Amino acid sequence: MPIGMPTGWAKGGRTIPMEQEHKQEQAPEQPKAERRINRLSWLIGGAQGSGVDSAANVFARACAHGGLYVLGQREYYSNIMGEHSYYQVRVSDKPLKAIRHRADLLVSFDAETVFVHAPDVVPGGGIVYDPKLERTPLERVPTLSARFRDDMQRFLEQQGVGTTLKDLLSVVEKEGVGLYPIPYDELLQRLAEELQQPLSKLKRAVNTLAVAASTALLGYGVEWVRKALEEVFHGKAKVIEANVRAAELAYEYVAQTFGDGFRVRLEPVEAKEARLFLTGTQAVALGKILAGCSVQTYYPISPATDESVYLESHQMLRHTDGGEGALLVLQTEDEIAAIDVAIGAAIAGARAATSTSGPGFSLMVEGLGFAMINEVPVVITLYQRGSPSTGMPTRTEQGDLRFVLHAGHGEGPRIVLASGDLEEAFYDEVRAFNWAEKYQLPVIHLLDKALASTSETRPLYDTKGIKIERGKLLAEDDLRELNLSEGGAIRRFLLTDDGISPRTLPGTEGGIFWLTSDEHDEWGHITEDPVVRDRMMEKRMRKLETAAREIPREEKLNVFGHPTEEAEAVVISWGSPKGAILEAMELLGAEGFPLKFVQVRLLWPFPAPEVAEELEGAKRVIAVENNFSGQLAALVREQTGVAADHLLVKYNGRPMTVEEVYEGLRRCLLGGEGDEGEGAGAPRKVVLTHGR
Repeated sequence: MPIGMPTGWAKGGRTIPMEQEHKQEQAPEQPKAERRINRLSWLIGGAQGSGVDSAANVFARACAHGGLYVLGQREYYSNIMGEHSYYQVRVSDKPLKAIRHRADLLVSFDAETVFVHAPDVVPGGGIVYDPKLERTPLERVPTLSARFRDDMQRFLEQQGVGTTLKDLLSVVEKEGVGLYPIPYDELLQRLAEELQQPLSKLKRAVNTLAVAASTALLGYGVEWVRKALEEVFHGKAKVIEANVRAAELAYEYVAQTFGDGFRVRLEPVEAKEARLFLTGTQAVALGKILAGCSVQTYYPISPATDESVYLESHQMLRHTDGGEGALLVLQTEDEIAAIDVAIGAAIAGARAATSTSGPGFSLMVEGLGFAMINEVPVVITLYQRGSPSTGMPTRTEQGDLRFVLHAGHGEGPRIVLASGDLEEAFYDEVRAFNWAEKYQLPVIHLLDKALASTSETRPLYDTKGIKIERGKLLAEDDLRELNLSEGGAIRRFLLTDDGISPRTLPGTEGGIFWLTSDEHDEWGHITEDPVVRDRMMEKRMRKLETAAREIPREEKLNVFGHPTEEAEAVVISWGSPKGAILEAMELLGAEGFPLKFVQVRLLWPFPAPEVAEELEGAKRVIAVENNFSGQLAALVREQTGVAADHLLVKYNGRPMTVEEVYEGLRRCLLGGEGDEGEGAGAPRKVVLTHGR
């Protein structure tokens, strides 16, 4: 049963409670809602390449400079230019966990943005737009999909209005949405005249006009925009000067034309700690640097490329103790070469990794098998995206779990872990390298496009307790002391109780060893002896038993909310839905529906005893995933025998939002329109469909 905002306009159909402030929304004829301070959902959109990302970056940084918390999500098409892209930014004086799909303020560069996103603006919210676009008819927006155009046309016909942007704006205005036309061209002309520069050189300043118009409506001082501009355009004095003046012009226009009547206000607060503003790929990259990664390989592929590009810009490192280091980032000819080079670097002693997405990982599978049979400690960072084949390159999904668990012909050991937010993404990279070397196997770090393109302000990462664990890596003195060298060589694949053998690096005196892609004996020499085969197969797989025993429970899963006996249901999930689930749980808890949430982080070796314990006695189990079939739910049933009562899934390529997860969980608990009844009559599968 699908759940999501209708494609057109759902008059009177909004049943999802927002934050407390959104419960206070009222129609214009009723008493005016109280002003809301430092609770904002802001959305900006435009044609790809028109500066949407730049504008959102400036806005988010301006809010961050004022001590506010920011969380953003970027959505864009896989083409380079022209198609619609948008950026959602939430702002608060408290930490944020997930995006919402309802907006207080919509900012547009083009007609398409208003046509697409106007239904998402809350009553009492506002739309900033260029008035010259009002006459644009729906049929003259070429990049709209045929499906959307048909749906919107039917809606406008039902409202008894025409098909221009002005017609749509008249409808949303009746619903209590404020309209704020900003004449970008006139303001740019004034700017050109003041600075005595050609108008053509100042076109990009329209981004600043849009941001400044927003902050002016929100009562947020121009000085914060100035700080953001100085940061974004550092070292470009003339560009900063022009954009600061553009911001001032927008502030003046908004003050003179609209006053200060907008109901949402932003006020700076004093930050209690130093903070970072970073994206998901940057968090992963910083984790790799901290982990001591010295070789990163990649072949460009969305959305993984941004991580390697960031590392390329930080290849020369300066340590806090004054020392210097280097990180080699190598773009290879394809993904096959990327995994093979990373494996070679790991064998040579480097902490090596490769970063990719689903199609690229598919090409890496043969190399993955080589790493497993030769017990090579290599890290693969995998950003999941729309599938199958090339699917939707810039959209999110959690569809690779089953593939990753079994990738490669036959059976071989690997560890798989998944991060649920930017904090985990950072620390999990350190874990990945430590586990890879400690257990001598590939570690696959699962993320997705939603996490990759999330941006947020967060406190500085605490690195004091970070330890680098290289496992049984032996130097020449170790070989002599342990008497492991025989004739200048070692038994690289020595049979041990824990499945982990001592290893040396090439060139270590007395530590010669052999590698082959075939089955081998303890020395690394090829064999097909059935007894040796049994011993080597069991030795390799014994590592997973060791890892399952040694990895702490708190690194296998997180548990939130109420005890099982108090909870109306136990929610189980993994990866990026974490934030939306946590916020939805808060809303449901306030309504008298206590929940428990089990976030599985270690996906292989699967922590079956721990998960089974957390699910025991649950009134019902609800699995929440960004895929079609509920891959984690199937894995849980396979490993524990516990079947989920409900699947709450989304697979349209867009991340889960707080509102739809709230409504989906509520329907699983109580049933809903079209369901057979409450509780037991709720649907087995609920599909979340919101997406623009």
